[in-house]
Amino acid sequence: MRVLIVGGSGLLGGELVRQCLAAGREVAATCLSRPGESAGVAWSPLDVRRRGDVEALVGALRPEVVVNAAYRQTDWATTAIGAVNVALATSAAGGRLVQVSSDAVFSGAAIRYDETCLPDPVTPYGAAKAAAETAVHAIAPAAVTARTSLIIGDGGGDSAHEELVHSLAAGGARKVLFTDDVRCPVHVTDLAAALLELADSEHHGIHHVAGTDALSRYELGLLIARRDGLDPARLPPGRRADAGLPGPMDVRLDCGLTQRRLRTRLRGARQFLSEVG
Repeated sequence: MRVLIVGGSGLLGGELVRQCLAAGREVAATCLSRPGESAGVAWSPLDVRRRGDVEALVGALRPEVVVNAAYRQTDWATTAIGAVNVALATSAAGGRLVQVSSDAVFSGAAIRYDETCLPDPVTPYGAAKAAAETAVHAIAPAAVTARTSLIIGDGGGDSAHEELVHSLAAGGARKVLFTDDVRCPVHVTDLAAALLELADSEHHGIHHVAGTDALSRYELGLLIARRDGLDPARLPPGRRADAGLPGPMDVRLDCGLTQRRLRTRLRGARQFLSEVG
């Protein structure tokens, strides 16, 4: 099976590439400027904002599956218009699309959100992801749109949150970890496996792919610090409400429907951050 990972040089994209190679799939991946480190992959520079470039690449490769993991939180064009371009090109080439979305599409007013809940974003990034979801549904009704949460790796600052925890523990950042900002963190290996399993299935539409534990960013930071041998006492707590930052406070993805469809088990952060190896 030929698989194209759009945004293959990021944390999630890199894990998707690794798992595809391990499964013996033919893999191509895109990057904006710097290719990933995986050998045996056909890397192509791609700016998803350029529709003609997206159409040319997908048309030349003709992948059976395209996973779109490309985004920029501060760039509507990459996150929203880029998703439109990828969906149009994938549909024209006859491929199956898996669009990676985010819990940022929700305001947090309801706290708990299952796959039937409609987006009500309160940030530009959340609005861009919601626009991408709507476009994908219109362009490619058979596609999978997978909403996820904070993505965590295996240590050493793999993800933005892990990098922040390491910086705080080393005294290199003047920030705090919020005690009132709650999400459902997911391990990157679980997320990638679930996305590829959904790609291989006949399922379509909205799916929620996140961990089973709802944790504040501070609680998550403590778990990461203990796993990585850092001093948890060096992590400063704070309240998002006091900081006055825009965005949802407490968003918990209910993944029950999706988990029942998957063989891949979506672990909670308390489990995957306590496991060794």
